[in-house]
Amino acid sequence: MLAIKGSIEYISSCMYLLPMAIGTFNNMAINLARSIFFSSFAKNVDVSRMEKVCIKGYKSFQDITLELGQINILIGSNGSGKSNFLSFFEFLNKIYEQKMTEYVALNGGVDKFFHKGSKVTDVIQAEVFWKTNRYQIQLKEGDGRFVVAHEKLGYAAGSMIYYNDIANYTNEAGIKQYKGLKRGDYINNYLTEIKKYHFHDTGKTSPFTKESHIQNDRYYLYEKGDNLAAFLYAIQEETPIVYNRIVKVIQSIAPYFSDFYFHPTAANTLRLQWRDKYSSIVYGPTDFSDGTIRFIALATLFLQPTPPKVIIIDEPELGLHPVAIQKLAGMMHAAASKGTQIIVATQSTDLLCHFEPEEVITVNQVEGATQMVRLNSEDLNHWLEDYTLGDLWKQNIVKGGQPE
Repeated sequence: MLAIKGSIEYISSCMYLLPMAIGTFNNMAINLARSIFFSSFAKNVDVSRMEKVCIKGYKSFQDITLELGQINILIGSNGSGKSNFLSFFEFLNKIYEQKMTEYVALNGGVDKFFHKGSKVTDVIQAEVFWKTNRYQIQLKEGDGRFVVAHEKLGYAAGSMIYYNDIANYTNEAGIKQYKGLKRGDYINNYLTEIKKYHFHDTGKTSPFTKESHIQNDRYYLYEKGDNLAAFLYAIQEETPIVYNRIVKVIQSIAPYFSDFYFHPTAANTLRLQWRDKYSSIVYGPTDFSDGTIRFIALATLFLQPTPPKVIIIDEPELGLHPVAIQKLAGMMHAAASKGTQIIVATQSTDLLCHFEPEEVITVNQVEGATQMVRLNSEDLNHWLEDYTLGDLWKQNIVKGGQPE
């Protein structure tokens, strides 16, 4: 059974590489093959994903409600609000971790978080919807910082929704310590996994160059990849099949790469090191190109044995070769087929080519307020017989997601 599951995951990660391999496929045939393949594994998708989010008064969001799918690809011009949408989930995680005050202070203060500033907006409200559970929070300004005015858990039973108060007028949220209802445990477990990943820093002092502990830093991949070495070491030890898959995917875009070199110190720490196929030299992360080290982090994130409930990342295509972008799309679909919800912002038409219209959300800013609309296949089917979705976006046929 494990072998079958592993094969499914591997095939799903390769499914989106077909266009490069065979080139002459009609776009409509490719889309049909994708739909048939992934629908056959729909039963593996986790029904506990976020289904909807409502945001009021946060940054460029005056008042927006957006339904979320298993895959959510945000496209839009610079400054449209894509990054603000992703930052909302990062903010939500800091609220859960009771680090809201610190996070806000380090990111410009409360005025930067209110829609059009505190002179225009005096409250931020948000609600996250799962299949039956809800989490609701309201923030107001008090003495130069945010106060949690109201915090509630909700449960939907048929047409009725029942709410329980968690906190009122406190300095930090109370959900992390909340005990008493099963839905509280459910939401706790979900919010702790909401991370916004960011692998852009690849310099000499980047997170990839840091030492990590093979025991303390092995459990999940950190948002900036600080523990990439320890996390890969753990995967090699515990699930060598997955580790070998990650290595092979890296080799497919960096043929010179042989393997990682793990040599823990006496203190059980290690750095990211590797060898090529042509020498015995041991290299470090700065010996990779920027695009290659980013791709390694992305491959580890999306192909790990048990990916998180949700992966949120801004412009993962930065610095990647078109072939690497194609493989990135395949890995994103592989993670989604295992139940991980994907929320990604992109400027890449190459990446967009590998997704269905219903997986794409256009982001526009109208009079200072962000608007988000999911695409519809029925509006584009005629065009998709001859063009990719990326082509349609580039040619401004896709409505929205373009500078006004």
